[in-house]
Amino acid sequence: MRAVNHLTLPRALHPGAWWLWALCMAVAASRTRNPVLLVLILAVTGFVVSARRSDAPWAHSFTAFLKLGLLVIAVRVVLQALLSTRSQGNTLLFTLPQIPLPDWAAGVKLGGDVTAEALVTALYDGGQLAVMLCCVGAANALASPRRLLKSLPGALYEMGVACVVALTFAPQLVTDGRRVRAARRLRGRTRASFRTTAMPVLEGALDRSVELAAAMDSRGYGRTAQAPRAQRRLTALCVLLGLLGILLGVYALLTDAMAFPFAAGALAAGVLLAVAAMAVGRQRVSRTRYRPDPWALPEWLVVAAGAVAAGAMVIAAVRGVNGLLLAGPLVVPPVPVLPVVGVLVGLVPALAAPPLKSSLKKAVP
Repeated sequence: MRAVNHLTLPRALHPGAWWLWALCMAVAASRTRNPVLLVLILAVTGFVVSARRSDAPWAHSFTAFLKLGLLVIAVRVVLQALLSTRSQGNTLLFTLPQIPLPDWAAGVKLGGDVTAEALVTALYDGGQLAVMLCCVGAANALASPRRLLKSLPGALYEMGVACVVALTFAPQLVTDGRRVRAARRLRGRTRASFRTTAMPVLEGALDRSVELAAAMDSRGYGRTAQAPRAQRRLTALCVLLGLLGILLGVYALLTDAMAFPFAAGALAAGVLLAVAAMAVGRQRVSRTRYRPDPWALPEWLVVAAGAVAAGAMVIAAVRGVNGLLLAGPLVVPPVPVLPVVGVLVGLVPALAAPPLKSSLKKAVP
């Protein structure tokens, strides 16, 4: 009966499922510089966020990450305009005043000719990073950081108090920004000033994150039962080697630094070691958990949708499908079928994730 309730009743989806889906979408974005695919990934993540986010203050962080992505693109284009050379293209757009540099900076120029090829390349590179940031913003908007930390396995409890500061800083930053703007409107100050609002927002977000970490520590978060020293060392070693294997495998898959079998093997070995560490560390937990988040069919569907999107992009890259990397910056971007279908599967969470009631949307524990 409980499994049926998990499938039918409105509830908050497990935060780990949202993070896995968002990271898979970020992996898909990292495999291409095609603007059509990048815009499609951004549209898919934005649609899922708008369909399944709650009314909590931190749920509006996707807009903040979107603005951060636009800033990244602007900075990337400006730097490329200042540092580009004619060797990056022949289509001259305009010429900036060139600043002479000393002899030790030979080979580097500041200003001069700016070509269309250089600016379009910078636009595509900045767009790729911006879309990856928006995928992380989608995870912050959909998953409650507090509920995510409650779901950490026993092997990672020691890092939980430190992670809470990192994971709650961005949502608290958005919340404090809205609070500061509302306070300025009440005082009759309609024009926002970055100089007068940046410091209160940053200070308030950091203070709230540190206070939450201190409250968790004072309430015994991360306390574990007594375990033999050999078991603790084995758990720590498995966690370290597992994380190194996962990082090595993911880096090799994303950058083609290794052959695909070796990269996949390193990733699989890292995942197995990490799972073994979780299983061993779970035995150290001596307390019960109040209202644990269920992991039912909707969670599996959400994670599978993200895995299909990332897998389709990785397979297309391995097979050399035309369209992931453009032949030139000024060519018309093609639309490869396999990556497009894989990214569109990422829309499944908008339907598979259980909806939130209006009362549940306002305050997700």
